[in-house]
Amino acid sequence: MTQEKKEKILNRLNSWTTDNLGKTLDIVFTDVDDDSLTATMPVVPKVHQPYGILHGGASVALAETLGSCLSVIHVDLEKYAPVGTNINSNHLRAIRKGTVTGKARFIRKGTTLHVSEIEIRDEMGNLINHTTMTNTIMPKSKFE
Repeated sequence: MTQEKKEKILNRLNSWTTDNLGKTLDIVFTDVDDDSLTATMPVVPKVHQPYGILHGGASVALAETLGSCLSVIHVDLEKYAPVGTNINSNHLRAIRKGTVTGKARFIRKGTTLHVSEIEIRDEMGNLINHTTMTNTIMPKSKFE
């Protein structure tokens, strides 16, 4: 993938809409290649659970955002819509502050089904969360 194409994809994802959960959580897409997508999310009080650590739902939101967008950039959006059909997330380590980085990679990239693996790590590289996600690639005509 050329640098120009990477920048185009990242700009599109980072400016896709102005009001969504990704924006609320300050998720920023930082890297993309042919089979993976990377984003960061700050760990600040608004994403904490009552014990002052990263809320599992915020981790899942980051993972699902990455898995969904990985599929989005690999389908013809004029004809198809990736729809999340399964997500399985394991919270492996707590974090109170800093930035987490998630990276989604394809396990399977078929024409009707995408399965991705998302790893979320802290700034020292510790694995915070491991998620797998399935997207069904639906014809847009199903939504008309």
